[in-house]
Amino acid sequence: MRRDYPERPLLGVGAIVIERQRVLLVRRANPPLQGQWSIPGGVVETGETTREAVVREVQEETGLEVKPVEFLEVFERILRDENSRVRYHYVLMDYLCQVIGGAARAGSDVTELCWASADQLKELSVSPETCSVLQKALISK
Repeated sequence: MRRDYPERPLLGVGAIVIERQRVLLVRRANPPLQGQWSIPGGVVETGETTREAVVREVQEETGLEVKPVEFLEVFERILRDENSRVRYHYVLMDYLCQVIGGAARAGSDVTELCWASADQLKELSVSPETCSVLQKALISK
């Protein structure tokens, strides 16, 4: 299925991983958020639960093994082209995750990763929607 100009929305997952009041961020290597900082995550594969998908995506992108501990939020990311056509449409489910193993390193689909405090989110140009859910997670932690 095409990710750009899809026939219908794609289901994706995101992982909010917090250690010492800092959140794990990845810099995207590919569109739609190429070059931008965001939380680890990606598209759910057929036959995979959203929890399985979030574990797989974090492993692929960061080398970390995580356990989803709490469902946090669902939201949509709709990006339009210069003609207002929907270029990308994702329905994203975000989970708070706990690190249970592995070593942090940039993997597939990302160019680098970092641990950022709440104060650093704005300077890293993290999207307002992502900042909102990260703030909720940091407060509840």
